[in-house]
Parts: sequence; structure tokens; C-alpha cells
Amino acid sequence: MRVRIPNKLFFSITEVSKITKVPSHVLRYWEKEFKQFLKPTKSEMKRRRYQKKDIKTILGIKELLYKEKYSIAGAKKRLKQETVLPDLIKECKRELRKILRVLSK
Repeated sequence: MRVRIPNKLFFSITEVSKITKVPSHVLRYWEKEFKQFLKPTKSEMKRRRYQKKDIKTILGIKELLYKEKYSIAGAKKRLKQETVLPDLIKECKRELRKILRVLSK
């Protein structure tokens, strides 16, 4: 099931809770557990301000924990793999472009 995320810059914790169907106390807990991946900014009034990328991360965590039945430690490990691999691919592409430029000369 696809979740429709409204086209806004920032979302409150209440809005994120409604969009993701994850209670706000669970969102706060996940912020502590998954701090490497989930870091909403805070307003001047110290209220959480989530962005679309945060909502997508929350939906990914929810998928891993609730549907795929990962433990929190397992979900962290899986998320780490998912974030490291794209970075590695980008770096490889950059290096290959450099090589291609050198070979094209």
C-alpha cells in the first residue's frame, strides 16, 4: 500500500503520525533508536519538524519492523546497508567518469 505524502516542506509530529499511522510516542522512540537515519529538525519553539525524507525513512522502518519482522538491531543493520551501498555506487560512478575522461583524451 502506497502512502500519499502531501507536498509540504515541513510536517509536525501529529501530521507524520497520521500519515504513517505510527503513534507519536513510537516516533519519538524511533528517533532515539534510529538517530543515524532519523533526524527531524527542531523549530525555534523546540517542536519537531519532519521533512518528506524523514517520512520515507519512518515508512521504511515501519516496513522492516512490522511487515518483515526485523528486530530493532536487525532493522538498523539493514538500513545501514541500504544507505552505504548507494553512496558506494555514486563514488564508483564518479571514478569511472574520471577514467572515461582520461581515456577520451
